[in-house]
Amino acid sequence: MILFDFGSEAACSSWVPINDVVMGGVSHSRFEYVGESTAEFSGTVSLKNSGGFASVRSTPSLQDLRRYSGLLLRIRGDGKQYKMNLKTGAALDGVQYQAVFKTEAGAWTEIRVPFSTFVPMFRGVHAYDSPPLDTASICSFGLLISDKQAGPFRLGIDRIGAYP
Repeated sequence: MILFDFGSEAACSSWVPINDVVMGGVSHSRFEYVGESTAEFSGTVSLKNSGGFASVRSTPSLQDLRRYSGLLLRIRGDGKQYKMNLKTGAALDGVQYQAVFKTEAGAWTEIRVPFSTFVPMFRGVHAYDSPPLDTASICSFGLLISDKQAGPFRLGIDRIGAYP
C-alpha cells in the first residue's frame, strides 16, 4: 500500500521542516519536489549551539496500519544514517517512535523498516515508560538526521508505503 507518492509539488507540500532551531541550534533543511517523481530531504546539520538535527514531518492524517508489518521506503541515499519517525498523536511535541535506516550513496534502494524496530523516543531520549507503537493510530510520518552527522545531507524519496 502506498502512503506517500512524491510525484508532484503538491504531494510534497504537506511535509514541513522541524529543525534544531527550536532548541537554539542552526541546522536547516528543506523538503521539496525535484522532478522525476522524487522529493528531496536536504540541508545541513550543524553541531553549533548544542544543535545537531534536521527533520521533516507530514501533516497529521490518521492511518490504520495494523494489517501491515512495516514501512517500505524507496530512496536514493547519500551514505548517511537516517531515522523514520512515527507519531500516534497530533500534538507537535510528544513521544515519537523511531527506527534507524542506513543509506547507500547515490543508489536507489528499497528499504523495509519493520514496525517491531520502532522505539519510543522523547526529545532524543528513549522513553522507556511509553507503550509500544500502536500501528492502528499513526498520525504523522517523518524523517530525521542526527547522531552528530554534521555537514550537508541529501536524501531522495520516491515513495513511502506499507508492506504486509
